[in-house]
Amino acid sequence: MKLAFVIPAYNEEALIGKCLESVIAEIARSKADAQIIVVNNASTDRTGEIARSFPSVRVVDEPKKGLVNARDAGFAASEGVELVANIDSDTIVPPGWLDTVFREFERDPKLVCLSGPYVYYDMSTWSRILVNAFYGLTYLIYILNRFILRVGSVVQGGNFVFKRASWAAVGGYDRTIQFFGEDTDVAVRLSKVGAVKFTFALKMMTSGRRLEKEGVFKTAGTYTLNFFWVTFRGKPATKDYTDIRPD
Repeated sequence: MKLAFVIPAYNEEALIGKCLESVIAEIARSKADAQIIVVNNASTDRTGEIARSFPSVRVVDEPKKGLVNARDAGFAASEGVELVANIDSDTIVPPGWLDTVFREFERDPKLVCLSGPYVYYDMSTWSRILVNAFYGLTYLIYILNRFILRVGSVVQGGNFVFKRASWAAVGGYDRTIQFFGEDTDVAVRLSKVGAVKFTFALKMMTSGRRLEKEGVFKTAGTYTLNFFWVTFRGKPATKDYTDIRPD
C-alpha cells in the first residue's frame, strides 16, 4: 500500500528537523512505499527552509493559518496513495510504527482509519501518570461510542492514518473547524463508512508542551468538551486556541 505522511508545520523550526529525521528513518527501516509532505502553514521562521533541506521531503505552502487548513492542503497534495498518515511537526515516529499501520489495514478490509495514543517524551512523571489515566478513560469512551452507542469513535490528532478514498468520500476536511475537535470530526464521519480503530499498539512520541503550559486538567477538559460537542452536535464548542511553541 502506498502511503503519504502529511505534516502541518507552523513556526516549528525547533522541532521539524527531528520529526522529519524520524519519519525518514522509519520509511527506510520498513522499506515502505511512502512520501513525505510538509505543509508550511504561514510560518515566519525557518520551518520551510529546514523542511526543504531534506531531499525526500515535498513542501507545500498553505498561507491560511490553521491546523485544519494545513491538513487539508496536505491531503490535496497526497495524490496517488492509498493511505494518508496524519502526524504533527512535534512528533517523533517510533520504529515499528509503519509495521503496525500496514498490518492493521491488511488484516481488516473494512478498516478506514487507525489511531493510537501519544507518549509524551518531555513531561514530568506526575504529568505522565495523569495522561495515562486520561487515556484509560478515553479507551472506555471509545468502546462505548464505537460498539455500543455507535455514534463515532476516537481519533488522536497527530497520530492517525486513514484511507484516502474514504476521506474523500465523506467530503474531506471541514475548514470551519479551527483546532479543537478536528480529530473527532474525522472519527465521527469516517465511522459512517467503515471501521475506525483506536489501539494502544500505535503509539506516537510527541512533545507535551501544551499540557505542561496549560495544565493537564485544563487541556484534557477542553479536549473532552469538544469531543462530546462534535460527536453529538457536529461542531466544536471551542474555537479559540493558543499557539504553544518552544521558548
